[in-house]
Amino acid sequence: MADSEAAAPMRLVIFGPPGVGKGTQATRLVERLGVCHLSTGDALRDAIRAGGANAADLKACLDAGQLVPDELVASIIVDRLDQPDCRRGYILDGFPRTIGQAETLENLTRALGSALSAAVFIDAPDEVLIERIAGRRICPECGRSYHMSFAPPASPGKCDADGAALEQRGDDEPGAVRERLRVYGERTAPLLGFYRSREILVEIDGVADVDAIERQIAELLEAHAR
Repeated sequence: MADSEAAAPMRLVIFGPPGVGKGTQATRLVERLGVCHLSTGDALRDAIRAGGANAADLKACLDAGQLVPDELVASIIVDRLDQPDCRRGYILDGFPRTIGQAETLENLTRALGSALSAAVFIDAPDEVLIERIAGRRICPECGRSYHMSFAPPASPGKCDADGAALEQRGDDEPGAVRERLRVYGERTAPLLGFYRSREILVEIDGVADVDAIERQIAELLEAHAR
């Protein structure tokens, strides 16, 4: 890692539609950049286990199936980002998902002097995303994942490890995927304009293969940091 990168930790948000490969690329970025990977779910679970000031309110919201208020989620995430392992940089995966969340995060990270370096947006056409998600299958016994087109089992419909019949998650069915994409377009897609206006947006072609996408991100982040 260059001296300039060490002096200025890489702080990223990664976002895009369902099935575009955000989690895969976040994992690769963590390894490449040596930063921490933080998802909303991880942050909330850690906060409850830690038993801090907000733990009881947070647990009550989750137990009741309610949405956790944006400011509470953002403050928990920012607290996590201020811990030693994230001070050298971080990748936020799964937050923010709305303009309101992005504004709250922006205000809190600026107050801490840890504003975002870049917002990585990965995109692909709906038909590509539907094929990727609808083709997923999972073994109910061992949890092993497959894809009917890209990583099929040796025997159709059966897990290679234990022979159990593979299942499709309800939210991976084509109709459910279209609804997830609709909600994404309504709630999360506006972040594209938000981060473009901040001049920190990095746009990635999510149709390419995994390695090519990783190279795109690395090259564009390097150019953005100059």
